[in-house]
Amino acid sequence: MILSRTTEYALSVLAFMATRNQKMYAAELLHQELKIPRQYLRRLLTDLSKKGFIISTRGRSGGFVFARDMSTINIAQIIDALEGADAMNTCLLGFTACIAGHPCAMHDLWAESRSKVIETLTKTTLGDLSEKYRKDIVTGCL
Repeated sequence: MILSRTTEYALSVLAFMATRNQKMYAAELLHQELKIPRQYLRRLLTDLSKKGFIISTRGRSGGFVFARDMSTINIAQIIDALEGADAMNTCLLGFTACIAGHPCAMHDLWAESRSKVIETLTKTTLGDLSEKYRKDIVTGCL
């Protein structure tokens, strides 16, 4: 599974928001903390808003907040929204013609692992990340 830079950035933004205890996240804060180019970040935040993950609020004290409870947003949903439904079923080696009838050398080896990865991404929510982060702070694991 090969993710685009946009999806990697989206996961970084949403995970950052999930693991911090703020109500509102300014685009400038996200830019400074995550080092995502401003223009790219603005387009990404607009896209995440259109996809229903975050809501934007204008004005001096505006910014971005989650559109719904973090425990209802899993990592697979984010990848699916940005990459498309087949993103997690692509060839590990990047071949476009890798299918069951004409598999690449890694096809059968990757199939089981891919299923486990998809299961993990589906089970893991932003709420889980938030909870783990808070536990790590308490135990001093960060």
